Amino acid sequence: MKFHKAESSREEPFLNLVPLIDVVLVILIFLSVTTTFSQTAQLKIDLPEADAAAPVDAAPKEWVVAITADGAVFVGERAVGLGSVEDIESALRAVIPSGSQPTIIIEADAKTPHQRVIDVMRAAQRAGFDRLTFSVERVESR
Repeated sequence: MKFHKAESSREEPFLNLVPLIDVVLVILIFLSVTTTFSQTAQLKIDLPEADAAAPVDAAPKEWVVAITADGAVFVGERAVGLGSVEDIESALRAVIPSGSQPTIIIEADAKTPHQRVIDVMRAAQRAGFDRLTFSVERVESR
């Protein structure tokens, strides 16, 4: 009695990686194109501390004016740099919709010169924005 091994016509399984790589590449390109990067998130601002700081809900009628330690000003996402009061005023008018009366939140670094903060306040007043507030880090009272 002879036993014959049956010739198997099964092929080895083959995994084609090309479609997988294509899909991953398309997803990567899509994410890199649609991602927006915020300039204000990259700013190194060390906010001053206050015991009585209360959290403020971000409302659409609020605009953040960030001031770095060296005095560079950012109105929303727009960089004004070390410009004059008139430059800051024109940036406020250009970025903020006319007719609205938003609250201007000043995020000044703790090491920002006081004169620069006063310049931003003066520019906001000249641009017609009366409501100003300051952003600080809340410190737990001892």
